[in-house]
Amino acid sequence: MAVNTSARGSRLNWLLFLLLGFMWGSSYLWIKIGVNAGLQPFTLVSYRLLIGALVLIVVVFATRERLPRDWQAYLRFVGLGFFGIALPFCLITWAEGSVDSSLAAVLTAPVPLIVIPIAAIFLPDEGLTVTKIAGVVVGLVGVAILVGLDVSKIGGSDLVSELALLCAAASYAIGAVYVRRFIRGYRPTIPALFEVLTALIMVGALALIFERPLATPLTFDTVVPVTWLGLLGTGLAFIVNLHLLEHWGAARASLVAYMLPVWGIALGAVVLGETITPQVLGGFVLIITGIALVNFRRGGLTALVSSLRRGPVELAPELGEVPGEPEPR
Repeated sequence: MAVNTSARGSRLNWLLFLLLGFMWGSSYLWIKIGVNAGLQPFTLVSYRLLIGALVLIVVVFATRERLPRDWQAYLRFVGLGFFGIALPFCLITWAEGSVDSSLAAVLTAPVPLIVIPIAAIFLPDEGLTVTKIAGVVVGLVGVAILVGLDVSKIGGSDLVSELALLCAAASYAIGAVYVRRFIRGYRPTIPALFEVLTALIMVGALALIFERPLATPLTFDTVVPVTWLGLLGTGLAFIVNLHLLEHWGAARASLVAYMLPVWGIALGAVVLGETITPQVLGGFVLIITGIALVNFRRGGLTALVSSLRRGPVELAPELGEVPGEPEPR
């Protein structure tokens, strides 16, 4: 009896898709556990990036990827490392010292909403439409509901942390536009590796200057979160995402971003006992609705359904697309 390898490959890709959503979505939980255990922000991010970088180095050399020979390419990777990883990772990790992991997952979800106005300015082919504008408005209303509009909270630690999370989402958005404008002509593993390496250098230097990373206590609540975030949330997640990019294409693989707040809310409630309030749920629904409107195109639903029924597609290397962490990622 013949084996249907296409069906088996399709099932594997769906399992990897769910795994990727879990790895990235659970990052908020592990950050919270690490912070609660006493890990300082720069230290936690540095160790996470160190482990992730080692994984990606092994992958790049195992696949014999050709390294860029143009020194200007490495300068461009510095900008990607700053906006795509270093700044948002540090902001999210610091903010989770005073806010729930579930709220952190939701407040960093509006990245597609923030991309729209930035892309309209710097990318000529990314024009504004009525549905995009409507999506931004609806999403921002959701953010306002989540953060709250009580002026008496201005200057409070929670509000400052919530604003830091929104700044992290803005940094991810800038990184996404930066990739489209400046990072082209590479297989995804190369920008991914140097994005992580440059971020590691930046954050590692800050950790050595302002913190004491070498004095980190080795306990379950410090070692396990860092290992999970580095090995799974950064290194392995990039590899899985690359597999999906090559077999599904970038548009279809990017649907994983919709799963991250779901995992963040669920795991925060189950593991840490965080409260899921109507305010969080209402704001989350509006944010997701806004993102859906932003990504809506005439005939888009039909195209999506058709794409889900099609076989594998090849990722063109000249597109210059790189795997992203809607998150901490």
